[in-house]
Amino acid sequence: MTSPLDPSEILTAVRAGDTGRLSALLAPLDRAQRRVLLAGLKELRAELRASRWDRWQERTLVSPALLVAGAACQTGAAAAASWIGGRDMRRSRRTPGRELVEVLADRDPQWLGDLAHRLAARPSTAEEDYPLIAELVRRAGCPMPTNDGCVEGWATAVWSEKGTLTDALRGDPHLAAFAPRLFETPEPVTSLARYNDPAAHHHWPGALARLAAEGRLDRDVLLGACVARLLRGGTLLQLKPYRSVLEALHPTAEEEQKRTPDWIALTADAPSPVAGHAQEVLARLAAAGQVAPARLAEMSAAVFFRPEKKLVRAQLVLLRKVLAREPAAASVLLPVLGEVFGHPDTDVQERALKLAAAHLGDDEAARAELADRARLLSPVHRAEAVALFGADAAPEEGTGPYQEILPPPPLPTPLAPTPESIDETVELVVAVVTSPAESVEAFERALDGLVRHAHRDRAALAAALRPALADRYWLDPVHRRYYTSELPGLEHVAAAVLDARPSGPEPEALASWRSDCHHSDASEARHARLAEAARRITTGRPLPFLLAIPTRSNGALDPHVLVARLAEYARVGAAPGPVDFAQALLRVRRDASASPDATALGTPEGLRLAAWLDGAGRPATVTRDSSRAGRHVLETGERPVVVTEFPVAFRALGQARKTAERCWDGGDPETLIALLPEDRDTLAAWSLPAVTSCAADDERGGTGILPGLAAAGPAGTAGPALHLAVATGLGARHAGDRLRAVDALLTLAGRGELDPVRLGADLTELLDLGTLKPSRLADALRTAAATGAYATTWAVLAGVLPTLLTGSADPRGAGELLETAAECAERSRAVAEPPAGLDATAARPGRSRLVTQAARLRGALHRNREAPATAAE
Repeated sequence: MTSPLDPSEILTAVRAGDTGRLSALLAPLDRAQRRVLLAGLKELRAELRASRWDRWQERTLVSPALLVAGAACQTGAAAAASWIGGRDMRRSRRTPGRELVEVLADRDPQWLGDLAHRLAARPSTAEEDYPLIAELVRRAGCPMPTNDGCVEGWATAVWSEKGTLTDALRGDPHLAAFAPRLFETPEPVTSLARYNDPAAHHHWPGALARLAAEGRLDRDVLLGACVARLLRGGTLLQLKPYRSVLEALHPTAEEEQKRTPDWIALTADAPSPVAGHAQEVLARLAAAGQVAPARLAEMSAAVFFRPEKKLVRAQLVLLRKVLAREPAAASVLLPVLGEVFGHPDTDVQERALKLAAAHLGDDEAARAELADRARLLSPVHRAEAVALFGADAAPEEGTGPYQEILPPPPLPTPLAPTPESIDETVELVVAVVTSPAESVEAFERALDGLVRHAHRDRAALAAALRPALADRYWLDPVHRRYYTSELPGLEHVAAAVLDARPSGPEPEALASWRSDCHHSDASEARHARLAEAARRITTGRPLPFLLAIPTRSNGALDPHVLVARLAEYARVGAAPGPVDFAQALLRVRRDASASPDATALGTPEGLRLAAWLDGAGRPATVTRDSSRAGRHVLETGERPVVVTEFPVAFRALGQARKTAERCWDGGDPETLIALLPEDRDTLAAWSLPAVTSCAADDERGGTGILPGLAAAGPAGTAGPALHLAVATGLGARHAGDRLRAVDALLTLAGRGELDPVRLGADLTELLDLGTLKPSRLADALRTAAATGAYATTWAVLAGVLPTLLTGSADPRGAGELLETAAECAERSRAVAEPPAGLDATAARPGRSRLVTQAARLRGALHRNREAPATAAE
């Protein structure tokens, strides 16, 4: 008869983390006793789950033993897999596999196999559980599961064995099952991408190739899996290990010819190095006469559609060789050259045109087809196209004045009204508090909603807000003592509504940790506004509503609306919050037409508003102080009213300052613009170091503020600092940063605020300093032109070209800039004298890109001067 179970000894061993004793302690228990023990283990697990962070060491100690004991008490494989897979009991990456196998050793093989497959089906833990799964499979004698997690776990296991990877794979019983799966996982298995040196002992491509040569792996299966994975696509980094396997296998000509359709597909869509490899394979096959002309034409059409000039030129060379060897293929291959006539590189156009001229002969059908496509050729090739295809092949010329097409500039939208009900306010507050990236509109509406409803009925607001924010740490009496009173963002005000202020030590003074970057000043001003609203709530004197709530999504505040708000304050006898009113002044549109109404209020705030609108609120002046090491230093002047009359938290925003050499503090651009929406040149000056770091260093994201600055403020106020910041951003290292600068340029142009002469001068200076690289600038301006802004882009480039052609700027990339300038001059039919140095550059010997594009630009300007009636002024 079974003795009654006393689980205390087992639970004591579990709490002590004594995993090694569990097998002996659990072995005598029958199913009913294990069921009783499991209840106690579940209670312990729940206790550990609910424990605070200060018990982390206990959780780390207990979890492995708890995992083993609980698995041993489960009767079903599904329940055991669920228990073993619990993330809360995995305090380290190591699973106690040996101990688990010991306590489960008495289960029948079918049960163990079921457990192995269930563990393999858990994506989050299958990789780290692979050793356990493999042992369960061995004991069960069942097939090995090959889920993605198991593939990763298997690859790591064999790769980590001593000796060479080849030897480890030779001795692995699951090689045939797992090797093809290496090419089917969504991401490359981790070890496959390591050790790129073929001589390394753990080099996967070399090991797979050797095993295929030995016959241990099916070579054709490996080749097919590798090519199929390349066809699935991905980034160059993702595809690199599979390309390495393909190269290590050294496919024979027969194997390559068998996969001709796959190589053609890769030339169309794969990343450039992979497409180049496929192109080389097809070139070898074509040289051996193993690619039919129709297939080659299909391949050429795909390659000619790609932007990489190297691939397009290589394809033209391939066609030239095939046509020289097989003249009869001209009728099939020549029509595809029409795809090249629209290529942006005029040198590529010229190569295609010459190839057509050499092999066209008397084929009138091909001539007619190419003549229709020849309209896409650049005007620089017009005479040659007409001579080859006839007058109908000339590109169409505009017959009227050039019309600039600019993208419409973004317009700030009216801010939605503050929620009227408490429930809507609470919903919005929760969304803002839990969102990683709050919008200015959502934040302002939520803040105003808290203030308004705290004034109307704080108790009702608190009753609705408390359960909605029940998971916040500052509502927990235990956690509250670990934190200061400086809660982040909107939570500061929400905690005041709930009277749940943290009770930890007061924080150090803000000045002790702040940097000299403007983001610190902006954060201090923003927090002061929140602190004022919270303080008024906790002292029982909540504001009726906020004066500084913007009327536009970019933070701008209509002055007539502010006058009406001040009038309502006067009517109800409320005193404005000094910080709230200071923020309102910095946001208000400086429209003097609202000044008489503000004066008529007769209140101190009304008089201050009137003075602000009449000139006291004018923005700080921005001057260039110096430039050093490729970086401009700007200085913003003092704003006396802000320094002397504003609350302390705002005074730093009005002090004279030089831009910091580096901008270390991050900040949301939208929030920063909403702080000073009328002072965008000041913000541009403060943001210039971050923008410069994107151009001169390898930083990212510094240009994020530029599109918003270009769209902010009243029309006509784009100053020198904003132009300089945009100019610097156009030369950013990363394409995403350049694109944001292009957006800002087009927004300024669309608003009629862009000064192309100023921008061109800034670009010239930055090129001379070495801050900008011509190739990056060319990419940015080419993107701007492609939107239809050809005249705008030409106007900017006209001031830059003399420096490139005669100055000290880095000449690398000058050909790309000249190409963009020539394209813009042709499209906009610009009438201008050739920039200094253009004629001399075009007359140089050779066929470099610089010389070719200089001749193209000179020809375009000459043609435009000959037809002034159709040129843009």
